[in-house]
Amino acid sequence: MIAYIVRRLGLIVPTLFGIMLLNFAIVQFAPGGPVEQLVAQLTGAQADATARISGATREVGAAPSASQGTRQQGDSGYRGARGLDPQLIADLKRQYGFDKPAHERFFQMMVNYIQFDFGTSFFRDTSVIDLVIEKMPVSISLGLWSTLIIYLICIPLGIAKAVRDGSRFDFWTSFAIIIGYAIPGFMFAVLLIVIFAGGSYLDWFPLRGLVSDNWHELSWPMRIVDYFWHMTLPLVALVIGGFATLTMLTKNMFLEELGKQYVVTARAKGLSEKRVRYGHVFRNAMLIPIANMPEQLIDILFTGALLIEIIFSLDGLGLLSYESVINRDYPVVFATLFIFSLLGLLFNLIRDVVYVMVDPRISFERAG
Repeated sequence: MIAYIVRRLGLIVPTLFGIMLLNFAIVQFAPGGPVEQLVAQLTGAQADATARISGATREVGAAPSASQGTRQQGDSGYRGARGLDPQLIADLKRQYGFDKPAHERFFQMMVNYIQFDFGTSFFRDTSVIDLVIEKMPVSISLGLWSTLIIYLICIPLGIAKAVRDGSRFDFWTSFAIIIGYAIPGFMFAVLLIVIFAGGSYLDWFPLRGLVSDNWHELSWPMRIVDYFWHMTLPLVALVIGGFATLTMLTKNMFLEELGKQYVVTARAKGLSEKRVRYGHVFRNAMLIPIANMPEQLIDILFTGALLIEIIFSLDGLGLLSYESVINRDYPVVFATLFIFSLLGLLFNLIRDVVYVMVDPRISFERAG
């Protein structure tokens, strides 16, 4: 197993390099970079000022100002940059690092990332690692609690469905979880807001934030209550959509194990049905569901909670990534991509290790 882990760790480097290279190349063709956005802000402010001056001169019958007559002079190749000093554009490009060729910027970025130097945000004037640490508690809360709740509900429910296969209980629970799976989580989130967060009916839960504004003034028991009060609706919206896959996987794995010969032998020896199910079948049936826990966590942590964070105004990593892409804040975009990809690859390795821990008969070294 040690040799397999070493090989997988060695593959992380070229895989991560390929992910970053592909995304970096795609971003180079995306319009509206940080320099263009800042140029648009500057020209917009200049246009507003010129409009005000023009209005004033028309009122007093004065001639247009000199700045209006020279408005078309500077053109740096950026859309909307006419009227700006070319030296200003060059300084902006140098400030953001766009005065160097793309390949130099990419390799310099990777060298910095290897040293865990993720730079500073273009528009927040804060180091990227500080931003990630600041937003991490929200995403970790959503990821850990939703994964824990999903497993605590889905595994017992899947076993109950397998034991009662074909019954009314099996039919109606299957119908319910399929409906939950078919409706996107953000639709549930909107529905929960309308019903329970002061939308049209009840006003039981807060609409935004992870804690109340006066959270630091509360006692510790009330802080815990306040935290879960804010987390209830986002967690319900996340959990409802995550039932189907794990529940049906657990049921099918349990049914498959119940039909194997060792179960027949255990029953023939006079073991109770409870002992057969939970002493023999459970460990074998739970191999895949339990080993998929790290993957489930990483999916919710960095992708599944994005819309939930936006809808409930939870300032987490998903919302940070989304806003960074919209604002073309490249240091945050690529740093979060690097961190998320690295964690995803490491969690995949952890999943394989969990496979071996759950069932020692599995050997990835023999497979290699």
